Amino acid sequence: MDTKELLKKVRKIEIKTRRLSDHIFGGEYHSTFKGRGMTFSEVRQYQFGDDVRNIDWNVTARYNEPFVKVFEEERELTMMLMVDISGSELFGTEQQFKNEVVTEIAATLAFSATQNNDKIGLILFSDQIELYIPPKKGRSHVLRIIRELIEFQPESKQTNLAEALKFMQNVMKKKAIVFVLSDFIADDYERTMKIVSGKHDVTGIRVYDKREENIPNIGVVQMQDEETGELMLVNTTSKKVRENYAKFYRGKVNYYKETFSRSGAGVIDCRVDESYVKKLLGYFKRRS
Repeated sequence: MDTKELLKKVRKIEIKTRRLSDHIFGGEYHSTFKGRGMTFSEVRQYQFGDDVRNIDWNVTARYNEPFVKVFEEERELTMMLMVDISGSELFGTEQQFKNEVVTEIAATLAFSATQNNDKIGLILFSDQIELYIPPKKGRSHVLRIIRELIEFQPESKQTNLAEALKFMQNVMKKKAIVFVLSDFIADDYERTMKIVSGKHDVTGIRVYDKREENIPNIGVVQMQDEETGELMLVNTTSKKVRENYAKFYRGKVNYYKETFSRSGAGVIDCRVDESYVKKLLGYFKRRS
């Protein structure tokens, strides 16, 4: 992709996702993800209805009339976007591939965090850490994240979520808001997930295509595993083959949902032909 085309794509995503974050998600994000606590801001004269526990007795004694302390939320937060860029993300039978929807969701979340003056970091992972961008603030930083999401080419096509979670835990010493965007066709990350969610506020966003859930009956076809590159002939006329695949897929999805839920993490399911806006808004409102 040449520079002109890349910048055009980045701008298109910025316009769409920034509008969403400005008009829809800004307030919801702020009310869902709280700051670390309250810090003293100023004192002002007591007004009817003020909490008497906030009266500043020293100032009150000095001026011989009641004054109260005013506190503000300590807003400094860090959002970490963990994005699966393995081979299975390059799939889609509707208007968009999974990785394109993931990019839009990540950009919307990043601009929502920027509105609240929070830092945003990025981890792109396959079965290894492909790219790490440390958390920073600002529009230019978010645009860099979007550029990487669009054009980055991973070295591996396979997936290892446990290793990505371990890496995140090591680099993020303080509590962070963590969004994991993946199709979650992965294994053996339950133990790591429990450790990570004990320290961080974690939400999994599963982006998937409806055609992944079942194999249609279309005869004997050659299929390729996007992560391993393995080619195989599959007899889709066989009911047993179709049932085994559906069982395998459901097993992965159930493992994801149960692992995240048992760890106290949030779960969002978003099909590529559905509105991720409604899914995110519904999740934020349930949590706030």
